[in-house]
Amino acid sequence: MWWKANSSTAQALNIDTNHKNNDQYYNDMQTKIIDNFPFLSYTKKTYDISEMDIRSQQFFEWMNTRRTVRDFSDKAIPEHIIENIILSASTAPSGAHKQPWTFCIVKNPEVKREIRIAAEKEEKESYESRMTDEWLKDLKHIGTDWHKPFLETAPYLIIVFKRSYEIENNQYKHKNYYVTESCGIACGFLLTAIHDAGLVALTHTPSPMNFLSKILNRPENEKPFLLIPVGYPAEECWVPDLKRKNISEICVWI
Repeated sequence: MWWKANSSTAQALNIDTNHKNNDQYYNDMQTKIIDNFPFLSYTKKTYDISEMDIRSQQFFEWMNTRRTVRDFSDKAIPEHIIENIILSASTAPSGAHKQPWTFCIVKNPEVKREIRIAAEKEEKESYESRMTDEWLKDLKHIGTDWHKPFLETAPYLIIVFKRSYEIENNQYKHKNYYVTESCGIACGFLLTAIHDAGLVALTHTPSPMNFLSKILNRPENEKPFLLIPVGYPAEECWVPDLKRKNISEICVWI
């Protein structure tokens, strides 16, 4: 059974049709019921080999300018920019489409201060007693230590929580699948969206991170996955002179 998709169909499928481009895109689609579930016809714009080569090369060169930054400006960023970035991250694929993530955006200076104090406490213990000599040696060229001032300087902290299961009305609802993999992919999308917006980020993983659940009062089904400060780079910003592995070191053709 085939028919043209319309606004009500799009809404039933949780499709945003507010944007003109989306309206046109979904109006041109057809839907089909398969095993009692609605499906959309899907098309993707493709390119000839020459343009594909150019686009893939340009995208790599642009992505290769992305760097992890620890020197942040405190310059304000409109909240809707951050929300757009989160929406981009949420387009990531997930196990059974359960979308097992929560993105907590922290802008309150007092909460950021509390997070910094707790993170530095864990990091100090890690640097002084948990990390092996080999680990500490591997970090030398990056120039990092347990001090984390960026947790207060950056205008936003995005804390990604992974949800192993869902709860509703304080009761178990259903489990989620491939949660770690799904959240990892979403964070990759998130970092790309941050880069695309002209902002910088840092993937920060204080260990253990349970203090984030307590400070942000998150439910028991959510566990902290990644802490990402987001903002503009500081006027004076330095990053390690690192070299990424070349294609022969990371790619194997079988």
